[in-house]
Amino acid sequence: MVTSTHETSHRIFQDHPEVLIPVFEALGLPPPAKATIEALTPDATEIKPLERRVDTVLRVEPSEGDGFLIAIEAQTARTDNKGSSWSYYVAYLHAKFDLPVLLVAVCRNRPTASWAAGPFECRVGSWTTQATRPFVLGPDNVPVITDESMVAREPAMATFSAVVHSHSKDAPAILGMVARGMRSFDKATAKYWCEWLEIGLEDTPVRETWRELEKMVATYFPGRGTLFEETYLEGKAEGKAEGKAESILSVLEKRGLPAPQDTRDRITSCTDLDTLTLWFDRSLTATTVEDLFAEE
Repeated sequence: MVTSTHETSHRIFQDHPEVLIPVFEALGLPPPAKATIEALTPDATEIKPLERRVDTVLRVEPSEGDGFLIAIEAQTARTDNKGSSWSYYVAYLHAKFDLPVLLVAVCRNRPTASWAAGPFECRVGSWTTQATRPFVLGPDNVPVITDESMVAREPAMATFSAVVHSHSKDAPAILGMVARGMRSFDKATAKYWCEWLEIGLEDTPVRETWRELEKMVATYFPGRGTLFEETYLEGKAEGKAEGKAESILSVLEKRGLPAPQDTRDRITSCTDLDTLTLWFDRSLTATTVEDLFAEE
């Protein structure tokens, strides 16, 4: 089953490729800030009904050197036959785009990280025809947040780190550091990152810890069942609609998709909560403002 933690663990790379800094540093590549990175379709299906889908696929054009693809897979536990699926993804993407492929596995615990490093081999007797070796991002190489100022400087990395280290005995202290760092954000930024983190921690043992710490940040996000949504929903219907509309516009702004005035008017004048919730959910992954209103 795909969980919220699984989705957050790979989707954050689509909007915030700076989280890939540990990978680029380990491989001696120019940092993400100096590369052009775009998300590609994760569909690796050739013939229906056989469906294969990579979590996230990014095309990277470094400032120096040749381009390549990064296929990102969030892995919460060891899974039978996953090695075969990963080998297929790499071979398919390499053939389709004619670019080398870096497979990155995101793991939240050391046993899974150790297994995910492979190699996963296709062999006959002593001969290995193909070997797949993912680059693993896990507790051993994703930096732990130990400084409030890092949260303010690198909120994406801080959020990602908190999710990766959510099974650590130090997880409550890490979350406390993140919460204190988020108090320096403006309201819209705090809303945005608290949303990512609470959803990312949904099926972890420290989610309730974070819900308590969120009170320090004094924020809420509609449409996802977060703590401050529950508080907000006790208000009037008009206030609910206004809050949802503000959150949609804030997310679009933070993702570099500012809405033109006619779109802003359409969002802020809407009073149907179900419609606003749908638009909010779409705002998290939309590539254009028009994606909010698709198939209406």
